[in-house]
Amino acid sequence: MLLGAAVRQGRAGGGAARRWRSGAARRREWVQPAGRACGVVAYNSRSRSKEPLVLGKDGVATWYSCGPTVYDHAHLGHACSYVRFDIIRRILTRFFDTEVIMVMGITDIDDKIIKRANEMNISPVALARIYEEDFKQDMASLKVLPPTVYMRVTENIPQIISFIKTIIANGQAYTTSQGNVYFDVKSWGERYGVLTAVSPDTQGEAVDTEKRHVRDFALWKAAKPQELSWSSPWGKGRPGWHIECSTISSAVFGRQLDIHTGGIDLAFPHHENEIAQCEAYHQCEQWGNYFLHSAVDFSDETMNDAKNVLQAISSFIRDANAYIKGQLVCDPVREDVLWERLASTKVNVKAALADDFDTSRAVAAIMDLIHHGNRQLKAVTKDVGSPRSSVVYGSITSYIESFFNALGMPFEERQVAAGGGNTALLSNVMDELVSFRTKVRNYALVLPEATETVQMEEGAVGAKGPKQEQKEKRRQLMQERKPLLEACDSLRGDLAALGIHIKDRSTASTWEMVEGGRAEQRAEEKS
Repeated sequence: MLLGAAVRQGRAGGGAARRWRSGAARRREWVQPAGRACGVVAYNSRSRSKEPLVLGKDGVATWYSCGPTVYDHAHLGHACSYVRFDIIRRILTRFFDTEVIMVMGITDIDDKIIKRANEMNISPVALARIYEEDFKQDMASLKVLPPTVYMRVTENIPQIISFIKTIIANGQAYTTSQGNVYFDVKSWGERYGVLTAVSPDTQGEAVDTEKRHVRDFALWKAAKPQELSWSSPWGKGRPGWHIECSTISSAVFGRQLDIHTGGIDLAFPHHENEIAQCEAYHQCEQWGNYFLHSAVDFSDETMNDAKNVLQAISSFIRDANAYIKGQLVCDPVREDVLWERLASTKVNVKAALADDFDTSRAVAAIMDLIHHGNRQLKAVTKDVGSPRSSVVYGSITSYIESFFNALGMPFEERQVAAGGGNTALLSNVMDELVSFRTKVRNYALVLPEATETVQMEEGAVGAKGPKQEQKEKRRQLMQERKPLLEACDSLRGDLAALGIHIKDRSTASTWEMVEGGRAEQRAEEKS
């Protein structure tokens, strides 16, 4: 909750401010904000438990995301973090009717940037622009939605200086003779450590430094010779790391911020210091209501599991589409069972996403739906004229594709672009090749019926009976056409080695591409 107007922002000293600081030093418990719940329960690092996600404005989430320090290419940690939060953002937008206003700060001045720029003999600004654009392109390739707005540190220096001045005036920061400004952690008392329970009282005093305490952190850093700097009331210098995000998020959202995200490695000291700075600046009880963190969870095993699941889904969609087109002939389908499964899947998926964005459970519900859909897609060799249940399978595939589209994983695009180098041209070539192979294979498999054979050979049977002649004729045709079937099988085997898999149907064949250049075991077998 936020305090009322009893304490004015930026006011130095005074009884009200002293009373606020004294009370604030004892408060560390998280308080559920005023507003309306959006229907999601999320794990909140600040409260260390799952909490209903309550937004300050109904239907709108304010969200600050820590962006990269642009001194090098993005790495796996960036990808894991930003993809996960992109999925959460999409879930809020597509499944819970919440408009997300996201701001991402770009750290474009930093020790690492200066060091790398000196090594490359270019300006820090030029280096930062190069890697900022590189980062944006990487995120686009991962289909991560861009934030509502990017904000660079170098474009917010006056706001940062003003922010620091207010913290000094409120008694939570001090200047030094060398032109540095530090946040006074001890003055913040037990309020410091809301994310990680770090207590300044357990630390020793700083040695050989201008800091009053070892936990004090820089708000403004005095410039070194030949270093990019800006003028300030404390001399030339540049911002400290933590003050950047506090200022940028406050400049857009003020003292009300619903969601703050970043990698778990940023919880301390970065996010901890952000909270201290913002609450000292805004003179509020709680800034940043929900802190969501990710950790890197990546291995060959998890990647293979993901590939198998995607392959099973893609395979089912192709089978279902083949059934809808009449290319896959099956026994009569129990439509009532599938309609019921589809309805329950929608409920289960929504419930899973509402429970801390549990995409694993949501995908498991969809895989269960696919399992039941596959059970009824059993191909038969002869079409007995049974009615097809195209609508229910169309509804199932439409729901599955819309679910993954909502999460930024369009299956129709994946089928065209699977394997990285595949193109629309390759897709068209494969369609023609498979069509030609199907015609050859069907010709090789279709043999004359018994009556037709008898009519062709009537008057030339001789000593042999018609049945015996028919069998011999069929054996002869099978022997003549065997090389055609062997060639079709050989082509299918060669393409499978390249990751292209052909499935033969009763009237047509389909193909799909599997990443990795070899067949992957289907995660969901037909049973």
